[in-house]
Amino acid sequence: MIETRALHVAFRGRPALHDVSVQLGAGFTAIIGPSGAGKSTLMRALNGLVPITSGQVLLGGTVLGRPHSRALRAQQLQLGMVFQQFNLVRRLSALDNVLLGRLGVLNPVLGTLGIVPRAERAYALNLLDRVGLADHAWKRADQLSGGQQQRVGVARALAQQPQVILADEPISALDPRSSHEVMSILRDIQEKDGIAVIANLHFLDTVREYAGRVVALKAGQLVFDGQPGQLDRGLIRDLYDHDVPPVLEGSQPQPNLSFVPA
Repeated sequence: MIETRALHVAFRGRPALHDVSVQLGAGFTAIIGPSGAGKSTLMRALNGLVPITSGQVLLGGTVLGRPHSRALRAQQLQLGMVFQQFNLVRRLSALDNVLLGRLGVLNPVLGTLGIVPRAERAYALNLLDRVGLADHAWKRADQLSGGQQQRVGVARALAQQPQVILADEPISALDPRSSHEVMSILRDIQEKDGIAVIANLHFLDTVREYAGRVVALKAGQLVFDGQPGQLDRGLIRDLYDHDVPPVLEGSQPQPNLSFVPA
């Protein structure tokens, strides 16, 4: 369970999140809202990557540690992160990028020397196989397509053996086919491994297909917490100030992909 209590985050005096209190437990939760709503700020606050102005973030009932503290680093091992822009080390192979997710588990002396036990390499290879990239294990990250890079990012997050995977706009830079592959993998992880998935998403039809719960933010405040089927036309209009929002903010609506409320 990851929880926020009266969470407030401000940057240079400008609020990004205001009085957000929410409990996020098991299952697949989508966070939605217009640009500037605070979705990415919330995601980073959950992982201790941005300073909190006031309020609390708790993981398993324990308040997140102070920035750069040993306590926070230990807690972050329980929170696998999948980034919009992949955040891979481009000159390293796919396999080595996955192994970066094991740094917090490996003997620090061996890790510093670049010595990776055979069992760890086998484990990383198994994770690449799970995301359909075993044949690409030795390719440099910059030789992979965007969708392949994101699947490596998912495998790296899974390598931490986390309790929660936080996915910050994981498919906004991907084509529809790659988006489906990544979302299917995340759903498989949630269902088969019992790892909670919390994902910022712009594609509302994707939300309806994959998420069991939806949390909506607007202007830094929590405005909806419920099931995808409850996203009626009026709520969407109020949330996006638009009757049916674009499929992907900043892009032209694409045919057969927009969310049309029942």
